[in-house]
Amino acid sequence: MLAPPADDLVHALKYEGWPELASTLGEAMARVALPIQARGPDVLVVPIPTTSGRLRSRGYNQAERIAVDVARRLRRPVRHALVRVSEGRSQTSLTPTERRDNVRGVFAPARGRDAQVSGADILLIDDVLTTGATAGGAAETLARMGARSVTLLAFARALPSTIRRAA
Repeated sequence: MLAPPADDLVHALKYEGWPELASTLGEAMARVALPIQARGPDVLVVPIPTTSGRLRSRGYNQAERIAVDVARRLRRPVRHALVRVSEGRSQTSLTPTERRDNVRGVFAPARGRDAQVSGADILLIDDVLTTGATAGGAAETLARMGARSVTLLAFARALPSTIRRAA
């Protein structure tokens, strides 16, 4: 679960058809102090790909919209280096273990120039980090493709219910 106002922003972007909000999220994300490997001249910005079903129903990939804005602000190129090769189930109701199993093998290298990430430092973009299963699966694929490093930048972190209750 996300805290306000992040929950409203992400929900509107993902489920209410407000792709314009990606620039608001991207602006905030571009101001984050990144580790040294994510600030160099060879950094490529890579969005987490969505499923083809969600792309059809939503009309856009929210992570891609955010990545384009972050890349523009950081003056770095966007590479659509990954594709989703299977749909998988929605992650929203899965446990952390189920999430890891659900994303195992769902990412593959894209074709052509976008798949060329060997030796590059990658800034991987997503809207929300929950358990890290999706980001981990994407990062593993990028590492197998030869990326030198992968740094995740997500707009929000969903806190487990045990942490939310303690806060």
